Amino acid sequence: MQHNQSAHEGSKSSITLSSAVAMGTGVMIGAGIFALTGQIAELAGPLFPLAFIVGAFISSVSAYGYIKMSNKWPSSGGIAMILQKCYGSGAIAAGAALLMALSMVIAESLVARTFASYVLRPFDITDGPLVPILAVGVIAFAFLVNIAGNKSVGLFSVIMAAIKIGGIALFGIAALWSSGFQFAAASQSSQAFTITGFIASVALAILAFKGFTTITNSGGEIVEPNKNVGRAIIVSIAICVAVYLLVAFGVGSSLTIDEIISARDYSLAEAAEPALGQTGFYLTVLLAAVATASGVLASVFAVSRMLAMLTDMKMIPHSHFGMKGTIQRHTLIYTVVIASVLAVFFDLGRIASLGAFFYLVMDMVVQWGVYRFRRQEIGASAVVLLAAIAFDAVVLLAFTVMKLQSDPAIVAYAVIAISAVFIFERVYLSAWIASEGSIKHSN
Repeated sequence: MQHNQSAHEGSKSSITLSSAVAMGTGVMIGAGIFALTGQIAELAGPLFPLAFIVGAFISSVSAYGYIKMSNKWPSSGGIAMILQKCYGSGAIAAGAALLMALSMVIAESLVARTFASYVLRPFDITDGPLVPILAVGVIAFAFLVNIAGNKSVGLFSVIMAAIKIGGIALFGIAALWSSGFQFAAASQSSQAFTITGFIASVALAILAFKGFTTITNSGGEIVEPNKNVGRAIIVSIAICVAVYLLVAFGVGSSLTIDEIISARDYSLAEAAEPALGQTGFYLTVLLAAVATASGVLASVFAVSRMLAMLTDMKMIPHSHFGMKGTIQRHTLIYTVVIASVLAVFFDLGRIASLGAFFYLVMDMVVQWGVYRFRRQEIGASAVVLLAAIAFDAVVLLAFTVMKLQSDPAIVAYAVIAISAVFIFERVYLSAWIASEGSIKHSN
């Protein structure tokens, strides 16, 4: 099947290495720092900085298969292309690709809700109708910037990434400095934390690094993709590890673990006040607004292209619903509508949990497909691919156990949604695995 540029109207080689890194870090830092720090601390307790390190390690192991596949077949279909090369155009490939697209849409709504939480923090508003209204507003803003085209997205991403990484690093250093390098989060907590809770927290930490897939999904539009996709992923994860650790220790030096948990939706702003005063608090809120807005922007950019590629590959049905314009414009609209609905009806904790379930299941399907069908052709290590599957399975199991105790409904939602995606694709495509002449099933 020809993966041309027709469906997604991407300009070949329009994204530089620096723009690709900015897009990756844009998605990661938008979600990882502002949305997930408090939630990871809630599960991991005082060890929450370590959860980020473990999450980065597992994400790096997972990225190996994506990089190997992208080096051989760079494509703006990214993960959809990888799945199709492994499983053919059947329901397994289509279902997993749709899970990836949905997990990216979930990430958009997660970061949009986080944007609203931080912007409303100076007014002491933590819930009510203004939260979803602002969340939908920032998604609409991302839609308008995306309509302007790739160059606008690339330039905006680079500027936002520079402001955000610099500002967040300064926050972390200043918070640590003002505390005399004491780690307040290590103080006695009223809650007990378990090893299962720590492993479960890694599921959310992995979610904080999954932005590397944004780079994979824009592969065909990156300059010299065979070299730069892998480089952009490695550099993005490395930058994020450094920034996350600075912030984790910065927050942990200003707040006890109980304080971090009680302010989990806006923990950075809460940590800024004792460390940096009222001015620092407002600057952190501003920084959060910039970071989360750029995170939504980068995510919308990637997922709309992935949905367009899935449409082009006949993996999902497409309806114009009477709209004019290109398929990619339509998928952009579907993306922002679904993200907006999620942002209105789900809180941050549930959105993050749903995203973790979708992403981990999708990643296991990708890793198994590369291991089973393509590893010899791309020269990939079986040990690394199997390790990625094992890590995902352990983390997913621990996360499911924790959620069954604290919020069984979200586990039910995830199981129903994942099952529905695969059943829908099975009905639509009429086969689980549809082999094609171009697919070599090498063992």
